[in-house]
Amino acid sequence: MTDLKSQTLPEMTVFLQSLGEPAFRGKQVFTWLHRGVTDFDGMTNLSKPLREKLKETCFITSPKVARKQVSRLDGTIKYLWELGDGNCIETVLMQYHHGNTVCISSQVGCRMGCAFCASTIAGKVRDLTPAEMLDQVLFTQIDSGLPVSNIVLMGIGEPLDNLDTVLKFLELVNHPDGMNIGMRHISLSTCGIVPGIRRLAELELQLTLSVSLHAPDSETRSRIMPINRAYDVEELFAACHDYFDKTGRRISFEYAMIDGVNDHDWQADLIAKKLRGMPGHVNLIPLNDVVESPYKPSRRIGAFQKRLESHGITATVRRSLGGDIDASCGQLRRKAMEEAQKGETSQ
Repeated sequence: MTDLKSQTLPEMTVFLQSLGEPAFRGKQVFTWLHRGVTDFDGMTNLSKPLREKLKETCFITSPKVARKQVSRLDGTIKYLWELGDGNCIETVLMQYHHGNTVCISSQVGCRMGCAFCASTIAGKVRDLTPAEMLDQVLFTQIDSGLPVSNIVLMGIGEPLDNLDTVLKFLELVNHPDGMNIGMRHISLSTCGIVPGIRRLAELELQLTLSVSLHAPDSETRSRIMPINRAYDVEELFAACHDYFDKTGRRISFEYAMIDGVNDHDWQADLIAKKLRGMPGHVNLIPLNDVVESPYKPSRRIGAFQKRLESHGITATVRRSLGGDIDASCGQLRRKAMEEAQKGETSQ
């Protein structure tokens, strides 16, 4: 069975032609899918014989809302989507004055093993498809009734560990006959897979690259982020400088503040040294208190920010949204998995 929604418009056009249909049918089907149609009978401008043919050869992905939480504080919406195979992923819709941002997942689970992250606790199950990534944006918009203007690839999973799929998703969501969300309204976050960063640089996409730095020195970063053992922080900074030189796009560095681990003044000084010659923005993140993690939120966020600013570095503290719901990445999925395991045990 063919996953139609994962196809680009040229691919879909060729596929429809292989069924004996004229080329313009590709655009018709593409448009229907990107409006959120969930069955072929809803494609009312297609002939009935074609719709029957598509039913026999293709399927349309459409996730189910397994859980939904809405913050009473700021309207942030957290979705736990159930996919066609029963696996679940998370999506968060955040409302800002400049528009609505959706944070989406790229994998079911994650194998990167960052010590402070709930998404990686159960490991990686599988990659998402382009359609499953697109569905998070599309059905979040449909279910919430709020138009999505910005996308952040910062949910469950490592986007550069599923890069070919991510690139296809970007092409789909950017298409003028689809959701038409421009590259400059999309941010991609990576824990530091250097070959992926270099590939993005070659493509010169106009998206915003966010690097989960979390420590500027190798000893600390290797302790909390296993990826540093494969791609050392020095190699990561070199790739970031090359990325800026190639694209001219400023990089955002994400920095989860961990008490007594990465919040020392000398680490702020080292960040400034490593960013010299490259405009960068450091986004300081109050650490989410994950039960399974021994790491606790830093008490020095303000001092660390001032230290960075004294070096001329733009540093902000991420605004916390959805404080009364499980808005941090991986927590809702983890709870659902724990409840399911308890249910199996009690039977």
